[in-house]
Amino acid sequence: MGKLFGTDGIRGIANTELTPEMAFDLGRAGAFVLTKEAKNAPKVLVAKDSRQSGDMLEAALTAGLCSIGATVFRADVIPTPAVAYLVRKYKFDAGVMISASHNKMADNGIKFFNNEGFKLPDDIENEIESLIEEKRILPRPTGKDVGTVQKSPTAAEDYASFVISTVPGLNLDNLKIVIDCANGATSYVAPVVFEKLGANLVALHNAPNGANINENCGSTHMERLQACVKEQKADIGIAFDGDGDRMLAVSEKGELIDGDAILAICGLDMNEREKLEKNTIVATVMSNQGFECFCRDNKINMFRADVGDRYVLEKMLADGYSLGGEQSGHVIFREYGTTGDGILTALQLLSVITRKKQPVSALAGVVETFPQVLVNATVPNSRKPELETCEEIQKAQAKIEAALKGEGRILVRPSGTEAVVRVMLEGRDKNKIEEYAKSLADIIEKNLAN
Repeated sequence: MGKLFGTDGIRGIANTELTPEMAFDLGRAGAFVLTKEAKNAPKVLVAKDSRQSGDMLEAALTAGLCSIGATVFRADVIPTPAVAYLVRKYKFDAGVMISASHNKMADNGIKFFNNEGFKLPDDIENEIESLIEEKRILPRPTGKDVGTVQKSPTAAEDYASFVISTVPGLNLDNLKIVIDCANGATSYVAPVVFEKLGANLVALHNAPNGANINENCGSTHMERLQACVKEQKADIGIAFDGDGDRMLAVSEKGELIDGDAILAICGLDMNEREKLEKNTIVATVMSNQGFECFCRDNKINMFRADVGDRYVLEKMLADGYSLGGEQSGHVIFREYGTTGDGILTALQLLSVITRKKQPVSALAGVVETFPQVLVNATVPNSRKPELETCEEIQKAQAKIEAALKGEGRILVRPSGTEAVVRVMLEGRDKNKIEEYAKSLADIIEKNLAN
C-alpha cells in the first residue's frame, strides 16, 4: 500500500481510489489512535462538503468510528475550519472533515483533527497508516458499548456566531459585497454571516447539488466573480474554495487580490495596532517576490515555510507568530484559529477596509506583484521522486535559472494532493517566464509522464 496521507489529509477519486472500505478502515484506525485518552466513550465530530460522494464516505467512516465505540456527532455540510473550531468548543476527542477542497467533484478526501482542533502531525498520520497497513486487530466492543450517531443541530449557527465574534462592532451596512461560495461547504453559512453584519449582499454559486462543487466557480475560477463585481458596482468580491478554508478577493475594479495581498493588508494593520507578534508574517515558498519586498520595505520579517497551511501553522506555533498564510488564500490568524478559514479571513479583511475607510484596491496597492506563471506537468505519484535525479530536468532548470540573471526565481514542486508537478516562475518579463515554464513542464512530462 502506498502512503495514504498527503499534505492535507487523504484524497483520491471517490469509490475507486478513496473507497468506502478505506473510509471504514480509516474510521477504525483514526478513532483508535486519536481517542486513546478518552475516559468514557470517545466523541468524534464528522462533517463534509457538498459533493455527492460525501454521503457514501460519511456512512462508511461513521461505521468505522462506531465500531471502535465512538459516539459520532454529524454536523452535515459545514466548512473545514468550523470542524476545527467546534472540536475545541465542545471538547470532542477528534474531528473529521470529508472533503477534497478545491479538487474536481469526482475526488473526495478525509482529514482528521485532534482534540485541540489541529491537523495531525506526520507521526500520528504514520501511526494510523501503520494500523491499516499491518491489519492490526483493534477493539470491537459489543452490546451497549457499540458507538452511536447523533445529529449536531447547531454546528453551522455556532460557527457563524464564532466568526462574527472575531470582529466586534463590524458593520457592513455601507458595503456592497459579492460572494462566491463555490457551491461548496460555505454555501449555507457564509450568506448568513454577511447578512447578519448588514452587508448589501450578492451571493453566487451557493446552490450545491452534489455535482457542481468548484465547477467554474470559487477561488480557482474567479472570472465570474470579477465580472459580477464590476456589473454590480460592488465594493469587493470574495471567493471561497470547496471546503471553505481559504478565500481570495476581487477589488472594486475587478482586480484579483491574492493571499499575498491579503496577508500584506492585514499584516500591516496588525503591525500598526501592535498585534503582529514578533513583527513577523509566515508565508510559503510560493509567495511572490513582491510580497517579500513589501515586508522588507515595511520592516516586517518574513519567513517562508513549505507549501501547506499545516507547515505555516507549525512555524507559527514553534516561534509564537500570529499571522501566516499562502498565496492561494489559506490565511491563519492564530489568535482565533488553528487552520486556514475563508470566512474569518474575509471578515478580518473587511474590518481593515472599514477602519481605514479606503477602497480595497488602494489597500492592496502596498504590494507590487512580479509576474508569476504556474504550469502543471502531469506526473504519476510513483515517479515524482525522480524529479530531483533526472539529469535532463536538472539541466533544463539550471539553464532557465541562468537566463533569469537574478531577476526572477523558479520553483518546481510536486503536488501533495494531485498527480502533477507544479512549475512556478517569477520574473519581470511575463512572456519570457511563460515560455520558460511551459518548456520546463514539457521536459518534465517527457521524462516522467509514463
